[in-house]
Amino acid sequence: MTQRHTVSPTPTVAVAHPTLRQATSADIGALATLEQQCFQTDRLSKRSFRRLIQRDTADCWLAERDGELLGYVLVLYRRGTALARVYSLAVSPAAQGLGLGRVLMQHAEQAADEHGCIHMRLEVRQDNASALRLYKAMNYRQFGAVDDYYEDHSPALRFEKRIHRFQGRAVTPITFYAQTTEFTCGPASLMMAMRALTPELAFDRAFELQLWREATTIFMTSGHGGCSPHGLALAAGRRGYTVDLFVNNSGPLFTEGVRNPDKKAVLEVVHDSFVAELAAQHIPIHTQVPDAATLAQWVMQGAIPLVLISSYRFTREKAPHWVVVSAADERYLYLHDPEIEDDDEASATDNVYVPVPYADFDRMARFGQNALRTTVVLSQSGVLAVPSSTEQ
Repeated sequence: MTQRHTVSPTPTVAVAHPTLRQATSADIGALATLEQQCFQTDRLSKRSFRRLIQRDTADCWLAERDGELLGYVLVLYRRGTALARVYSLAVSPAAQGLGLGRVLMQHAEQAADEHGCIHMRLEVRQDNASALRLYKAMNYRQFGAVDDYYEDHSPALRFEKRIHRFQGRAVTPITFYAQTTEFTCGPASLMMAMRALTPELAFDRAFELQLWREATTIFMTSGHGGCSPHGLALAAGRRGYTVDLFVNNSGPLFTEGVRNPDKKAVLEVVHDSFVAELAAQHIPIHTQVPDAATLAQWVMQGAIPLVLISSYRFTREKAPHWVVVSAADERYLYLHDPEIEDDDEASATDNVYVPVPYADFDRMARFGQNALRTTVVLSQSGVLAVPSSTEQ
């Protein structure tokens, strides 16, 4: 069920400054009447309206003028997620063509943002030209389709929009850099962090690959390896940056998927040499890894954390992936993600200041069977308040 606009070529009602309010049980009759006026199929019944209006995981917003119901939008929230969904949007035939659908959608997005949601999703008929124009104009992007969705067996197109965006001021502005290979998320993230502290630093692919050569340790079943936190910390330390390394596992990392004993031996040798060089350069290794709330405090003081996450949240593939924490507020960490999707409509804008609630971040910032948690933090000297007892 969702977005089922009825278009009238001749609007008959002026909709200037409609009143918006939440629906109550007293509005069920008017809502059911509006359903009859707007839709031939997939109508919501009075019973459905009553059930949804009473749910604490749903909002129904009405638009009215002089006591007349002109339209509504029904939004559902899913517990434990930052996702909202427009379940149904209806505009009276007499009020079509006057922008009321946009007004309702904007209000729904604002309410969902205040509810703690980051993305809004919806489904729409592929032959609903007016609704498709509206959603595309409001920057919704199609991400899928569902066959046999409506009562008449027609399919639905699925759309999504990020409704929460960073509105504040980043303490340390970070210039975005997109990784140029599938295996250089760590170097790309490190380049962003270093340039934030050294604005004259130049971005180029040669530097990206040089950092990868210094920091990589991981054997993959095929293709190139990725970067360890120890290697990234060393690469930054060699260039004079103040670095703190946090990792909850003292041994060689990412070995659980390596069956070849010779490859494991290489990992162990490289890891041990990294640890020895970190000690020689007096770069501390802490075993108590900061949570999202602690990272937020450090970011607000000007520090720049690089965090290893599971990429499942973004790509639905479980792989280790480095991102930069670029800003923070009381609810969210904001990420610069160096990996731009292989999509004609994807752009760097989608990867800058990506909001993640604290609780979601703490879940995604662990990887593998051993729940590896690791962070590399670049900072001005003396910024981090780290207990000395956590050092190895």
